[in-house]
Amino acid sequence: MRIVAIRDIVSPIRSNIANAYIDFSQMTASVVAVVTDVMVDGKPVVGFGFNSNGRYAQHGLLGERFIPRLSQAKPESLLDAEGLIDPAKCWSVMMANEKPGGHGERSVAVGVLDMAIWDAVAKAKRVPLWKLLADRFNGGQADEKAWVYAAGGYYYPGKGLEGLQDEMKHYLGLGYSCVKMKVGGVPLAEDLKRIEAVLKIVGAGERLAVDVNGKFDLTTAIEFGRAIKDFGLRWYEEPLDPLDYLAHAALATEYAPPLATGENLFSMQDARNLIRHGGLRPDRDILQYDPALSYGLVEYLRTIEMLKAHGWSPRRCVPHGGHQFALNIAVGLQCGGNESYPQVFAPFGGFADDCAVVDGRVTMPDSPGIGFERKADLWSVMKEIA
Repeated sequence: MRIVAIRDIVSPIRSNIANAYIDFSQMTASVVAVVTDVMVDGKPVVGFGFNSNGRYAQHGLLGERFIPRLSQAKPESLLDAEGLIDPAKCWSVMMANEKPGGHGERSVAVGVLDMAIWDAVAKAKRVPLWKLLADRFNGGQADEKAWVYAAGGYYYPGKGLEGLQDEMKHYLGLGYSCVKMKVGGVPLAEDLKRIEAVLKIVGAGERLAVDVNGKFDLTTAIEFGRAIKDFGLRWYEEPLDPLDYLAHAALATEYAPPLATGENLFSMQDARNLIRHGGLRPDRDILQYDPALSYGLVEYLRTIEMLKAHGWSPRRCVPHGGHQFALNIAVGLQCGGNESYPQVFAPFGGFADDCAVVDGRVTMPDSPGIGFERKADLWSVMKEIA
């Protein structure tokens, strides 16, 4: 198996929405295609990848460093014992001559290519990625279904409480049993009204999570936590700067219900620092590391092993990003579930068209690879570089 071409494009995912920290009016995503010499049904196997929302396209880094390193490597140096492309060897080639630390934007570029490589390998073996992962790394065990939740509740210009409630009704109608909304972008009293309005729709606190996107300082996070602690929410997400581990530890002494964070940590080392110093509790808190943003699945596997060594179950991992790559990982490695964006970041949010959400869970198809071809609006983008 050989890589014969690697292509990338920048795709806009701009939207007239905002969380507590940023708006998405200029947001972009990188899309890559890794073309191989393996033929299936008379066509070359092509692996596809894209980066999650919240980080911009990485066209410069891809073109200057990471694509050339893969393209210039000796083909046999990238293969495993079966003669297939080895994602771990590709990862090492991409990261050659890179200093440790500074896991900011290059982790996104590597993650995009890593996703495409795994897609290609699973297609070459003619198995879905979730099964490939279960067989290679989880003793053949995979979840029958994945728990998923609908992320939304952004701040829209002119959108009031009734509009927010209508949005959440829509998610419930799509089959989701748990939803998430943004908070921290308006005064506390106003956010409490928004939370109470959504609770009237979903019916119970465990069916609602709230997300601050790292906006608060410790004093504000504690104040907000005290105001919401009796709601019984599913979790209180990223209330603090993601790298302020001491503040997280302090908040955990004040806020007993579940906390969630990790989507803006992009390496195993950063993930380990959170576990060591962030005061999080393995019996209740949620880790949201996004494999597409954090050097890909090769690095995510290292993170999972680190968590196990520190007494954490993969069930505490619910990846950020709402994409099919993480969904396959969640099923094949038996994580706690996956985020979903059924209404924003089109066409990259949401899952394959035949992956219906029923009672908050998704049954995975048996199609080879990640399954991008089974999501019509996303496949129309992928075909541009196939």
